[in-house]
Amino acid sequence: MNSIKGVHIHIRGIVQGVGFRPFVYGLADRFKIKGWVLNSSAGVEIEVEGEETILQAFQSALVEKMPPLAQIDSIKTTEIETQGFDCFFIKHSEPKPGEFIPISPDVSICDDCLQEMRNPKDRRYRYPFINCTNCGPRFTIIKDIPYDRPKTSMAGFPLCAGCREEYENPLDRRFHAQPVACEVCGPHIWYSEDGETLGEKEDAVTLARKAIQAGKVIAVKGLGGFHIACDATNPEALQKLRERKRRSEKPFALMSFDIDIVSKYCEITSVEEELLTSRKRPILLLEKNPNIHLPQEIAPKQTSLGFMLPYTPLHYLLLEPKDDFPEVLVMTSGNLSEEPIAYKDDDAIERLSPLVDGFLMHNRPIFMRVDDSVTRVVSEREYPIRRSRGYVPDPILIPEDTTSICAAGGELKNTFCLSRDQYAFICHHIGDVANYETMQSFE
Repeated sequence: MNSIKGVHIHIRGIVQGVGFRPFVYGLADRFKIKGWVLNSSAGVEIEVEGEETILQAFQSALVEKMPPLAQIDSIKTTEIETQGFDCFFIKHSEPKPGEFIPISPDVSICDDCLQEMRNPKDRRYRYPFINCTNCGPRFTIIKDIPYDRPKTSMAGFPLCAGCREEYENPLDRRFHAQPVACEVCGPHIWYSEDGETLGEKEDAVTLARKAIQAGKVIAVKGLGGFHIACDATNPEALQKLRERKRRSEKPFALMSFDIDIVSKYCEITSVEEELLTSRKRPILLLEKNPNIHLPQEIAPKQTSLGFMLPYTPLHYLLLEPKDDFPEVLVMTSGNLSEEPIAYKDDDAIERLSPLVDGFLMHNRPIFMRVDDSVTRVVSEREYPIRRSRGYVPDPILIPEDTTSICAAGGELKNTFCLSRDQYAFICHHIGDVANYETMQSFE
């Protein structure tokens, strides 16, 4: 008969806010082992007891079957004395002073949530903030670690009974999904013009779409800041945006509902399609289709266009292909030329009101300002041009532990880098620090 052994497992990497604890809980149930799992400021800690061969299989499955957004950078196993556990359970998170872990980037809405949002029988039908442990905001809402709801910008939205049941069920897809919410308990949207709210919830989307169809320029509060949007097929709207934004020739980013629409206007390789549809959802620079044209005002004197696909539920609602809505929208950063992107409501209204005709707003606070990422494919390889949303704060692994260093970066297109242990954290795009507001953002 095999003897019962105990092990303590410490895992570092992107293992919080990605469904790792319920994954461990499910594995423990599958292997019939006892113990516990918790989040700490140093990663995920596990203590389990069982027969040695079963424990080995359990540890192998931790790495081989981990959740889609998880990333294990190190795993340390220590043999310990058995405690005689009678079940497997999830312990409360533990802060550890001086410790740290990598945080997941924000990721696009997953297919499961997208299907639920489109299902009239689902309680989150057409809800603009639907998410689960496999998708949604991360870096832009986290204030501190361990990653728990009270330490995010969702702290002001108490869970309703339905959401709490999902949140507390280890076998549910939304177990401890910190931004989880619904129409009853979560954030909501509204549309306003000239400081007056004209409609909320579904009406807000309808009004924003009609404003764009009418040639208006609107501000859209997104994941890491505000976008400025307009009809990319309307030369008058494009010219109005260029004049207001003081952007004479710099190209505008574009967004379309799906890959089929993008492929009408640009030539797309299989590698580019994979990148466009990835959960990172960057702006991808693509060669124009010579046979189908968009107005030159989008990207004067350029042979390429920067396209991205929707990455939030609100984007999908806004860009729905119905009622003769434009196939392509400009979706450019919400700022005056060279200033940092606006991300706080009052600041956005003050700075963007001279630039736009209306605001599509929501009341989920953004804690960290993050621009869209820009990338391109050369010789079948991705080359980042602006590394930000979807990529940051993913660290670059260093072969060995290093001294903690702060590299301040350059004056133009600034990013800084912080190193600790085997990680180098390159921050999100900040911009040209010759600009005072950008320098404040850097500091």
